[in-house]
Amino acid sequence: MASFLSKIFARRSSNSIRVPAIETYDIENPEEKTARTLFHLVKLNHINYSHLISAFLFGADNQTLDRLYEIDSGLLEPWKDAPGEVVGSDWMDFLGKKEYERAFLDLFEDDLVDQGYDWKAVLQKFLFSGEQPLISSITADLGQPLIHLALALQMSVRDIAMEALTLAATSYYDNDIFKYSDDPSYFQAESLYKSSSITEILNKVRTDERFNNDAIAIPGEQNMTIIFRDHEAALLDYCNAWTISSDPTTYFRSSQKAAITLFMGTKTPEGGKYDKSLLHPLLMIHAIHVILPHTPDKVHISLVQQWWLTTLAIYVGQLRPEIDFDVIEGYDTQDKNWGWVKQQALKSPYATDAYFLQTLRVLKELGEAWQDAEEHHLRAAVKFVDDFDGWK
Repeated sequence: MASFLSKIFARRSSNSIRVPAIETYDIENPEEKTARTLFHLVKLNHINYSHLISAFLFGADNQTLDRLYEIDSGLLEPWKDAPGEVVGSDWMDFLGKKEYERAFLDLFEDDLVDQGYDWKAVLQKFLFSGEQPLISSITADLGQPLIHLALALQMSVRDIAMEALTLAATSYYDNDIFKYSDDPSYFQAESLYKSSSITEILNKVRTDERFNNDAIAIPGEQNMTIIFRDHEAALLDYCNAWTISSDPTTYFRSSQKAAITLFMGTKTPEGGKYDKSLLHPLLMIHAIHVILPHTPDKVHISLVQQWWLTTLAIYVGQLRPEIDFDVIEGYDTQDKNWGWVKQQALKSPYATDAYFLQTLRVLKELGEAWQDAEEHHLRAAVKFVDDFDGWK
C-alpha cells in the first residue's frame, strides 16, 4: 500500500513554508578556478564535503582547499564492496542495510543514466514516490542524509545527491523514524498541553521524570535507540505540544532560532566546550531551509515535525543539559562583522575543524537569508568564535 506521503504529494497545501532563498551555486559547470578546484576535489572521493564547501563559501583559495582535502582524505575509510547488488524493484528489501552502501550508490547512479543524467528527477523518484519514500527518514543518523542532500542542492552536484540517497537508504530504519511521517496519526495525537515556543517545551523536557532512565547514563548517539524504544510516548507528547499555526513560515523561523539557542546555550562553562551532538539540530534545520523549495508543499510540515522529533530525542540523549535561553541576546560583538567571522573561519587555529567551519557557514547563510537586521546570527557567530575551545 502506498504511503500516506506519496498519496498526498499531488495536492497542494495551504500549510506550505515559504522561505527566503539561500544562495546556490553550480560547481559542476564552474567559471572560476576555485570552483573548478572544489568540483575536482568533490569528485575524488566521498569526503567531508561540508568542510570543503564551507571553506569555499568563505572565500578559500585553491591552496587552502587542497590542504583541507589532504587533511580530511587521510581520515576516511575507502568504499567497501557490498555483499551483493541492489537492483530493480527489490531495492526496498535492502533498506537499512549499511553493508549495502556501495550497492545502493550503484543503483542510484544506474538510475541516473536511465534518467538521462537528470539527477533532480532521480531525487524526486526516490525521495517522494513509491511505497517507501526516502524523505520519511531523512533525519535519521543525526540528519546526515538531510545535510548531504542540502549540500547537493545548494552546490548543484549530482554525485553528492546520489550519496545523499545512499545515506538515506542505508539509515532508513534507524529508530524507525520513517513510521512517524508515513502514518499521520503519530503527529496528530493529542498532547498534554500546547505551546508555540520550542524553548519553553525544551525547558519542560529538561525536568520531566518520564525521561529518567538508568540505561541512559553517558551522553551520546548510542542513547537514541533506547529513547525511541522506552520513551516514545513522552517524545510524541512533547513533539505534538508544539503548535504550528496558519503561519508556518513564522514558526519555521522560530525553530531555527531555537536550534541556535539549544546549541549555543548548552556550552559547558569550563573551557568553552560545545556539544557537537547538539549542533546537529541546527545543521538539520538549515538543511531543511535549503531543500524546501525542492520539496512538495504537502510534506513541508511533516518534514519539520520529523526534525522536531529527532531534535527532542537528541536533547534527551545528551542528558537534557540546562539551556541558557538568553545566551545570544545582548552579546557585545565589539564591532566585529561578518568579514571578521570570515577571517576566523579561514585563519583561526580551528580553521581545519570541519564542524567549526560548518557552524559559521550555517549561521552566516541563515542571517543573510532572513536579512537579519537585529544581527542575531552575527552575535551568535561572534560569540561562538570568541568562546570556542573544542568539542565535548
